[in-house]
Amino acid sequence: MTRAPSPPARDPVLLPEPPRDCRRCPRLVAFREVNAAAEPSWFNGPVPSFGSEDARLLIVGLAPGLRGANRTGRPFTGDYAGELLYGTLVELGLASGTYAADPGDGLTLEACMISNAVRCVPPANKPTPHEIEQCRGFLGARIASLSRLRVMLALGRIAHEQTLAALGLRKALFPFAHGARHELGPRLTLFDSYHCSRYNTNTGRLTADMFRRVMLEAQRCMTRDQGRGS
Repeated sequence: MTRAPSPPARDPVLLPEPPRDCRRCPRLVAFREVNAAAEPSWFNGPVPSFGSEDARLLIVGLAPGLRGANRTGRPFTGDYAGELLYGTLVELGLASGTYAADPGDGLTLEACMISNAVRCVPPANKPTPHEIEQCRGFLGARIASLSRLRVMLALGRIAHEQTLAALGLRKALFPFAHGARHELGPRLTLFDSYHCSRYNTNTGRLTADMFRRVMLEAQRCMTRDQGRGS
């Protein structure tokens, strides 16, 4: 019988969320300190995952945006990507409340969680391969902590590859493509979407309808699995 993948035990000290003063990536720490000096009221730290610990759906993005999550301290909060993501979650009943681009808006997620492949904002929104690797253990620990997890949605190629690496799976076996569905095991399915960034929507690479269709498929998969009592 095929067993569901589990994150490799590479660093047993890592928890699902990095410490507030995490210093694993010198370049990101230096950038964080520059931002903190310029904008001391901003969050300026590793942005924690947001959502339910009973999540059946985990959405994985790339990294915090400088004036988005790095400012507000909540994933996808404060920039355009959040408008599309949270608006779609509310529409599909996966979130309750009204998204107001503020972590104090009272928005709650229903059976889902949002995290990032890299938890600190990188310069020019581009983490290095070493920084991606350094943050991988936190994603692996976060995945392992969600006992009811059945579906994952990767927003962009880096999030897709980081998710596979965190699970100890070969990228070549699960190629990234918008709308792709990958059966990672009998109880875990991965869906792919282009990242819901303003750049992708402005260029037409991703439309709101394209994004909604992928989200809807992920929700249907999650709901079918729940209906089987697993």
